[in-house]
Amino acid sequence: MKYAVRSSLLLLLILASVANAHDARPNYVQISETTSNNFSVMWKVPASVPGAALPFPTLPDGCAAEQPPTWQAAGAEFVGQQVFVCDAGLSGRTVGIEFPAYNPSLSTLYKIRLANGEEHVRILRPDESAWTIPDAESRFAVAKEYTILGIEHIWIGIDHLLFVACLLFIARGARRLLVTITGFTVAHSITLALSALDLVRIPTPPVEAAIALSVVFLAWEIVKGEESSLAYRFPVVVSSSFGLLHGFGFAAVLRDIGLPQTELPTALLFFNVGVEIGQILFVLTLLVAFFALRPLLVRSLQWGPDDAVHWTSLTIPASYVIGSVASYWMIDRVSGFWL
Repeated sequence: MKYAVRSSLLLLLILASVANAHDARPNYVQISETTSNNFSVMWKVPASVPGAALPFPTLPDGCAAEQPPTWQAAGAEFVGQQVFVCDAGLSGRTVGIEFPAYNPSLSTLYKIRLANGEEHVRILRPDESAWTIPDAESRFAVAKEYTILGIEHIWIGIDHLLFVACLLFIARGARRLLVTITGFTVAHSITLALSALDLVRIPTPPVEAAIALSVVFLAWEIVKGEESSLAYRFPVVVSSSFGLLHGFGFAAVLRDIGLPQTELPTALLFFNVGVEIGQILFVLTLLVAFFALRPLLVRSLQWGPDDAVHWTSLTIPASYVIGSVASYWMIDRVSGFWL
């Protein structure tokens, strides 16, 4: 028992920042062409950015602002708005983002919506401040950008990652893990496509609360350790069932990002590819980290040789930590229904 307590304390220190899972969100800029050469600009900045460092979008020469930018606080972010009139369209021209003081190592998700229905999306790294909008949508460019978006979203979505970690604990063997993750992938791909295409629409707050509940459920199953339970006997059934739910969570993000009108199938396909790449990288990171740190864990937790035989020695204490964090999320998200 003392080993489980020590393990839990160690993991709690490692995961102490998880409850603020969205603090690392990027800036978000959306430029929408309302009428010919008239553009409505809206941008969001995480509330962690100091007021003196709040950035603002930049448009090409020949674009004039109709009024100074307006700001308002909205939960965990600041929202800015401004309207521009340009002497020409934005295709082939350069837009960007400027920080008045410094960039606190934040990326920027840029989204352009033109009056003809065309959309462009680009992620600017912290060291990038400008982007030249392409003249027309390129299939390769869409595939690249949405793959990156998928990877970044799964790494920002800590609740999804903790669910995958629980699947890893339950599936154990490599073959069972592959089948379990594949079931999760197929399921969330289906609901992601249905929701992103507006064929099925479920309100986001209940979905987010249910996703947190799914993590609590898996953590509890791991702690109980009943090999006869459905989760242990048929993990692919559990992963597929909850995968349908997680797909609606992915779709909420994809709706905010938007889908290109001329390369819709490409964007959907490669967003899913990016999510899967992110999941695989996360699983590999967990395994590599454990085997690299196992000697340190054995010494710091005073395990004997028999205790350090397999990496599953950490699954119970890890599940206590994961379940506690997910329970906090669930309560916080459910309470948000009435706020």
